[in-house]
Amino acid sequence: MSQSADFMELKEDDIRAHYDAALSMLDGLDHTPRIAKPKAAEAVERSAGVSTGARRFRSTTRGLVTRSTARPEGVRLIDRVEGVGEDDLPTATQAMVLQSLRRALAIGLAVGVQFSEATGLVELKKENLEGRLSDAKKAEFAELLAAEALATLYAFGNATAYLLASSMTEVTVEIGAVEELLTDNAQLALHGALWELDQELAVFANEEPKIAATVTAFAEQLMEKVSLRAQNTPRLQAFTAASYRIEADDLTINGFTPAAKAKGSTLTMTFKKPNEVVGNHIAKYQAMKLSKMLMAYDFERKLNPFAELGGFIFTFMGDGKPGTGKTTLIQMMAGLINGYCQNVGYPFRYQNLSTDNIDSYQGKSGQNAKAFINNVIDPNVIGFGTIDDIDQLAGKRGDRQSSAGQLEITAVLMESFAGANTVVRGNCTFGMFSNYPENVDDALRQRAGARFLVDGPITREDYIDILYLLMGKNHDIPLGDHEAYAAQQIQKAVAASFESHSKPHEEGLMKVFERVHSDIGELDTIAKMGTYLKGIQEADDRFTGRAIKNITDAVKVRAMDFELPDEWMEEPDLFLFKTYDEKRAMIEELRQPITVEMVIQEINRYADSEFRYADKSDEVAIENMVRDYGRQEEAKKRYLEGKG
Repeated sequence: MSQSADFMELKEDDIRAHYDAALSMLDGLDHTPRIAKPKAAEAVERSAGVSTGARRFRSTTRGLVTRSTARPEGVRLIDRVEGVGEDDLPTATQAMVLQSLRRALAIGLAVGVQFSEATGLVELKKENLEGRLSDAKKAEFAELLAAEALATLYAFGNATAYLLASSMTEVTVEIGAVEELLTDNAQLALHGALWELDQELAVFANEEPKIAATVTAFAEQLMEKVSLRAQNTPRLQAFTAASYRIEADDLTINGFTPAAKAKGSTLTMTFKKPNEVVGNHIAKYQAMKLSKMLMAYDFERKLNPFAELGGFIFTFMGDGKPGTGKTTLIQMMAGLINGYCQNVGYPFRYQNLSTDNIDSYQGKSGQNAKAFINNVIDPNVIGFGTIDDIDQLAGKRGDRQSSAGQLEITAVLMESFAGANTVVRGNCTFGMFSNYPENVDDALRQRAGARFLVDGPITREDYIDILYLLMGKNHDIPLGDHEAYAAQQIQKAVAASFESHSKPHEEGLMKVFERVHSDIGELDTIAKMGTYLKGIQEADDRFTGRAIKNITDAVKVRAMDFELPDEWMEEPDLFLFKTYDEKRAMIEELRQPITVEMVIQEINRYADSEFRYADKSDEVAIENMVRDYGRQEEAKKRYLEGKG
């Protein structure tokens, strides 16, 4: 798990010192594209900077020259923006976009200066200008220039998207990937970006509402392209290890993580109370615990004590037959978190990734998935992301039925849930749900740190409770010899559920368990439990080291086998408003020791789910092959009949 970066204040005077340079770039610059080509003939014609509307007014704000020194064929973004529409004077929207661009450019340049000072690039620039740069330093100099260019570009794109976020409407623009990404130096990088932004505005901003939408779409695509390039660029540690705080904008630039306004989403779903979730005892208990765990997140430290101590569930998978209560579980968990956040004043953001996010446009499905991830992991909110019917949404690699869009989503989710750049702060969690988990890509499924078997009502008492619940109040039928919801008392039900996993449930796993148990006796040591794990791997080669990690994470969750008291959620001063260190100490006091029984139960719970998925997957594959053979035989028969 990565720790949050150290905060560095980006002073207002340092930002404003770059206003003149930023305004000069917006007013006019020369750039000959190296990689990208003009988007359309219209872009070529209009890139001369000639306003399409005859402006009778020209701003004389300090730093804005009234006549550009750039050649006529140069880029004039001020004219480009003000040229949209027919008004003689700049509109409020146009002024807001230009002010945001100037501010974002100044922030990007200020971040570049900070980076240069932190890495010694400032001195290398001086030596280079004076002709004193030695051959031994030239490679370092070039690498630092490229790193500075990426840091400056990302800060510019991040600040632009952030500053324009509050003015965005339902109008959206699809611009495609950014191409003119240059890393020779920061100034050339910005010139290339502004040239391409000019092209996008020429093509897409044909009316005023599309100006901010086009600029925002470009900023998001710029961030995406820069962050990808940064993965293979050295010497970026000074940028990724520091968080630059701009107090006036309430903006924090935290490496290659998009900033977002700390606002929650408005939820329109119907919430469910825990007693309205019948059966599903372990899943319900884990969801209730996780809802409270999220609230321990410390907004100042940008870290959750549970994430540091172990036992925080970043990703989980809920699987079960249709109609067993997956949607109800989501409604319960979202309702709990929403209620806790409203009580304490925290922004809560819930988002669902659905089949609507699969797009036929190449790359767009991946962008949609990335936007979903970024919205939920925003460190300024409490986040809950769900992926319902993930077997339909994320493609299975090697499956010819998976579309390119589905495979894009699989790649994004795999990288986001357990990739090299994954940071688990403990402010958010992701739930993947499926009726057919055997159809989910094996590697993606194994990125679910916890498994919730959503099996619905099981016992006679469960079925009475669910009938009583769904019948409502509009009847006079007596309840009979039954105490409503007594079987749903969570602690008692969960203890029984965990105890049932002292032995495996799936037939294939039971054979492994019995064989190992007969060979070495009780599994009461690390060595014996490791032998059991090896036996499972021999029976199913998909049971890899990642499975062991997920099991040990689940054991750590069991060590945190307590719910934070309700009064801690109801009265924030008791826990939520305390300092990070105080919250950490209070949680440590509640932690329980890990036992052999816990480990065995979690091995069986996880392995049971994998055997269940494998059995279903194999059966589906066999059925498909039988169908294919039948088709081939029928095709042969018809072919021979046709020839005869």
